[in-house]
Amino acid sequence: MTPNMPTSGTAFAGGGHADAVTRGNGGHVRETEPATIATLHGTVQRIAANVEQVLVGKPEVVRIALVTLLAEGHLLVEDVPGVGKTSLAKALARSIDCTVNRIQFTPDLLPSDITGVSLYNRQAESFEFRPGPVFANIVVGDEINRASPKTQSALLECMEEDQVTVDGETYALDAPFMVIATQNPIEMEGTYALPEAQRDRFTARVSIGYPDPQAELAMVDEHTGREPMEQLRPVADADQIRALLRAVRGVHVSTELRRYVIDLVTATRTLPELRLGASPRSTLQLVRAARAQAALSGRDYVIPDDVQNVAVPVLAHRLVLTSEARATRRSASDLVGSLLRRVEVPRGDTGPRR
Repeated sequence: MTPNMPTSGTAFAGGGHADAVTRGNGGHVRETEPATIATLHGTVQRIAANVEQVLVGKPEVVRIALVTLLAEGHLLVEDVPGVGKTSLAKALARSIDCTVNRIQFTPDLLPSDITGVSLYNRQAESFEFRPGPVFANIVVGDEINRASPKTQSALLECMEEDQVTVDGETYALDAPFMVIATQNPIEMEGTYALPEAQRDRFTARVSIGYPDPQAELAMVDEHTGREPMEQLRPVADADQIRALLRAVRGVHVSTELRRYVIDLVTATRTLPELRLGASPRSTLQLVRAARAQAALSGRDYVIPDDVQNVAVPVLAHRLVLTSEARATRRSASDLVGSLLRRVEVPRGDTGPRR
């Protein structure tokens, strides 16, 4: 089956959204109706074009980042130094007019440096909570594997339940909430590998890779004369993103496709090359990512291509290979790809019953 993937920022376009907006005083556009799939296209196209000004020649990476955003998930960007991991995270954050905080993970970072701390107010004679940088719509965690496991674990509750508990008090995080974390898998000195429980909370993992010569030439031409990051302006706001998230939740997933997703995830648990297969959480994340991919393709229902287009970034980082599989240089991505070829694909109509 041939994946139906966009190849550039403009490939996300698929329809206007005049019915969903009206012109207010001064010609400003304001939202008046719930977001639709057609509305989504215009917004996502603008965000993709914005990010691609910084991350040149990587439309597939941008696609996965947008799928993760619309799936209400979190993104792990894992690659060698200098390929644009932090630039991707910062460009996506700057493209949305919402609260953004950046955390530089270091060995001496404490959990309270992330979540916040209760301080005693001598005038009020009571403790008051000072929120940490995790209280933002988009949190950019740079080099997350440089912090200790104790500090890394401070993100577990945030990423799973969209809340923070400090001194027995629970504080909700505003939607949308997305963690974009980067890590370098090569330089291991002074780093702490992410525990499986935390890797499982990332909806998708993406590796940027080196650009091709043409894209690198374009990058040299554009980036040496100016700094593209400084030129970026928000092209969407938090209210628009919240409306788009509601639209994605309404994308139809047929019973056949739900069984297909379960078959894929279950198959990872029986592979002899794996010590640990995908969790039930990954089943939910795969369905959400497939919904987001369908919406990006202009549909209000999921087809098998949508599942296949997101299966590798959603599942591969959750799998733990045996030492024998690592010795033969098998990768988790290869194993997921082989499962996509082996597991039977649903046939027939997978759209909603009209």
